Amino acid sequence: MNKMEKALHELGEMDELAARSSPIHELNATAKLLSTVVYIVTVVSFPKYALSALVPLLLWPVLLFQVSGIPVRVCFYKLRIVLPLVMAVGLFNPFFDRAPLLQLGPVAVSGGVVSMLTLMLKGVLCLMASFLLMATTPIDSLCASLRRLHVPKMLVTLLLLTYRYVGVMTEELAVMTDAYHLRAPGQKGIHVSAWGSFLGQLLLRSMDRAQELYASMLLRGYHEHFHYAPVKPFTARDGAYLVGSAALFLLLRFVDLAQLLGSLFVR
Repeated sequence: MNKMEKALHELGEMDELAARSSPIHELNATAKLLSTVVYIVTVVSFPKYALSALVPLLLWPVLLFQVSGIPVRVCFYKLRIVLPLVMAVGLFNPFFDRAPLLQLGPVAVSGGVVSMLTLMLKGVLCLMASFLLMATTPIDSLCASLRRLHVPKMLVTLLLLTYRYVGVMTEELAVMTDAYHLRAPGQKGIHVSAWGSFLGQLLLRSMDRAQELYASMLLRGYHEHFHYAPVKPFTARDGAYLVGSAALFLLLRFVDLAQLLGSLFVR
């Protein structure tokens, strides 16, 4: 199995995760989408030195991972390529902000270190929330919820087609890569001299495949817009989940729970 086939397999695993059954999977997609947006906005709104106040927000995605039956390690494995980029965002903060902010025994911790850790934690929390949404909501239901929230039809259609076509293009890349390695056994990767012809063939194969897909869409009744998956009715349970989640996020935003618990234990 080459890299393209592995990527295609992992993409299929995301659809399998979204097709599972759990209390989180059964929630209305609109409620999950709005709660995720509120969560991300809340996380991003924290000041750059609010590391301790940000830590309790980690409990929400971890709890939902447990309820949905998706191991947390799956999230970090799927995001293994994006996580290093997110973690590298604040690496230079300690060099620009050297003023001491905390004193941990004999060690003085600068504000740059605290802001770096805060940025890293913000990125990890936002990625976990986004992955949780995709892993518990089928793409069709998510697009239907976006249309229900009056997101422009063109943007929703582009999102759905892009998600669907990534798998098709990856499959074409896997076939072309296997064909190339059969003609060049023992060679690692694709030689620089073959990059131009390889990309040209990929473009031509993609155009042919796109024409076939478009013809299939027309045969299935496509007329400039998709009939997305039906949205589940918004029940009282979905409303309670959305309101409860938003209230919890606002509470954790304006109340430093870690500092409050620390003061109680010190007493």
